[in-house]
Formats: sequence, C-alpha cells, structure tokens
Amino acid sequence: MDSVDKAILDIIQSGFPIVSRPYEEIGRIVGVCEDEALTRVNKMREDGVIRRIGANFGSRELGWRSTLCAAKVPEEKIEEFVAEVNSHPGVTHNYLRENEFNIWFTFIGPEWEEVEATLQGITEKTGIEILNLPASRMFKIKVDFNMESDHREKE
Repeated sequence: MDSVDKAILDIIQSGFPIVSRPYEEIGRIVGVCEDEALTRVNKMREDGVIRRIGANFGSRELGWRSTLCAAKVPEEKIEEFVAEVNSHPGVTHNYLRENEFNIWFTFIGPEWEEVEATLQGITEKTGIEILNLPASRMFKIKVDFNMESDHREKE
C-alpha cells in the first residue's frame, strides 16, 4: 500500500462521505480521480485489506437485542456447526478459539424472544448446546487505525 491507499483508509474508516459520488469526494481529498479512488478501494477489498464497507447502527438504540454466544464443538462437527450459525443473518461475528468453548459468535435480533428461539433452533439442528451470554452492561469503544503515521516497530 502506498500513501494514497493509506489516506483513503483513513477517510473511509469513520468518515465515508455521504454524498451522491463518494469516490469522487474521496479522490478529491487524496488527490486522485474518482475512478482511481474506486479502483484502489476495490483492490484493497480483493486483497482482504478492507473486509466490509457499510454503516454501523446502534442496535440497542433501535430496540434490538444482542448476545455473545459460546459453544463446545467437537472437531469433526466444526464445519457443520459454523455453517449453520453463519446461515443466520443476525450473526455479526464468529470465531474459532483454542479453548474448551471453541466457537464464539455474536447474534442480534429485533426481539429477545427471536434471539432465544434462533439459538434454540441452532442447538436443535446441530445437537450442540449454546452458552448464551447477554451483556449486563455495555462498554463500546471506537477504533480507527491511523494509517498515515506508521507507529509499528520495523522488523
């Protein structure tokens, strides 16, 4: 990545332009044309640098409910279990961990009853019990990575 790519990343992390031609605006800010800004973003998506471009909503403020879930999944059932979990649109994160509880995911739904019913349905379909860990208190942090000034240690 060059300095233009890094500048684009600095902009789109939390300040994606909400205008009719966002890539034109991004290009204007970093000194390239609209097509080049879009091409660079697409390349970073293809390379896996950018995983997702989209809005983040305050689910709690919208009245939705979320929970952290954990499961003890035997090695031979991991693929099947993960495929079932990931088939539900309310799953926002899903991780394999080196722990007795080796699969951790977050799930969100419009009502608590729907969240619980979906988790129960996953258990019924897979035979794997899910530990449901709803938050009792929320601590939200915002993280932006400053790409322009590279503070990482040189190898």
